[in-house]
Amino acid sequence: MKFLKLLKQLFLYKDLRRRALIVLGFLIFSRVLANIPLPDVNLDRLKALFESNQFFGLINIFSGGALSKFSIALLGLGPYITAIIILQLLTFVYPRLKEMYYEEGEIGRAKFNQYARILTVPLALIQAFGFLNFLQTKDIIYLTPFGLIRDAIIVTTGVIILMWIGELITEQKLGNGVSLIIFSGIVAGAPSTLAQIYFSFASKNFSIEQLQIYILFLILAVLIIAGIIFVNEAERRIQLVFAKRVRGTKIYGGSTTYLPVRIAQAGVIPIIFAIALLLFPQTLIQFLSFAKIQFLETFLTSLNSFFNNPLIFGILYFILVFGFTYLYTSITFNPEEISKNLQSSGAFIPGIRPGKETEKYFKNIVSRLTFFGGLFLGFIAVLPYIFQFITKTNFLAIGGTSILILVSVAIETVKKIESELSLREYEV
Repeated sequence: MKFLKLLKQLFLYKDLRRRALIVLGFLIFSRVLANIPLPDVNLDRLKALFESNQFFGLINIFSGGALSKFSIALLGLGPYITAIIILQLLTFVYPRLKEMYYEEGEIGRAKFNQYARILTVPLALIQAFGFLNFLQTKDIIYLTPFGLIRDAIIVTTGVIILMWIGELITEQKLGNGVSLIIFSGIVAGAPSTLAQIYFSFASKNFSIEQLQIYILFLILAVLIIAGIIFVNEAERRIQLVFAKRVRGTKIYGGSTTYLPVRIAQAGVIPIIFAIALLLFPQTLIQFLSFAKIQFLETFLTSLNSFFNNPLIFGILYFILVFGFTYLYTSITFNPEEISKNLQSSGAFIPGIRPGKETEKYFKNIVSRLTFFGGLFLGFIAVLPYIFQFITKTNFLAIGGTSILILVSVAIETVKKIESELSLREYEV
């Protein structure tokens, strides 16, 4: 009901209505791309591969279902997300890149994003060649060398178009473009998933074991939804006092307010980043298999088996979600900048000196909150894999990840809309 009320309020303002329709139009366009197929594929074998391998199920989430349809956007936004991760990690190594991202404002961020776009192209080509080569070895597609190059370029073009759409959506300030494209893909695939569940129930071969699995999945879904809402809504309120200032015959300030610091400052981004980083090495392995060198093939086969081990995958997934929670929080919440802004506006935390002590106080608070937020988010992320290990069903892990992304993106988007509406109400 709250969401419907927000939508109604959103369409009351002409500029917000226009921006919302632009976002909707771009999301529809992204779904059109996801349904334009490439030729020369055996769809029955492709479907069988998806059912037997959770790795491709996860890639399919990122592509918004485009991979299962073998469309021109089959890689989704995976290469773009990987490019952003690489550059953000490099800010810890190269001071110039760090200075550009953190200190040069909007101009620096624009340069940083431009580097990410440029890096996306070679990454997309590598992943496209690797994945198409892998499908060819499994007799799922039938391509000549020229056809392989052609399709790799087409798939890379699909990534670039989706990247462009994502940035245009983000510019409307009603949500993160990358997250919303992934969200729309999951929502678009929901009817077919629900139909599968219904026909499983309706079939005569439906067993008690399957019923138990679906009940477990429903319990898991409720736990994930409750957990994500709890983490996203939880916050620490820091008291702020504005110093009294005398101007002429009037006294200003002296008021008290609160600065809310959320436990999950990074939202859904750590989960998306973690999955993208886990998927990239496996597509790189397929690309390197072009070399046809015996010792390299043996090494790559061992490495692939290592990544496909559910226990190892789950542990790495947890560590990456936890790590990216810290990384993205450091990007979205800058204690130094906040302490400077508070000092310049005459605000201070009771018992804490303005300046460096305030900055240190914020760092300690954010570090502790992020620790618990990262642990909780990491646990929620691997919970489907724990159930998968118990039930021996890939569907639970893939479905759980989908629910995780859906709930997180929905909450993030609602907050963005509320923020825009509060600005309009303030102006009125």
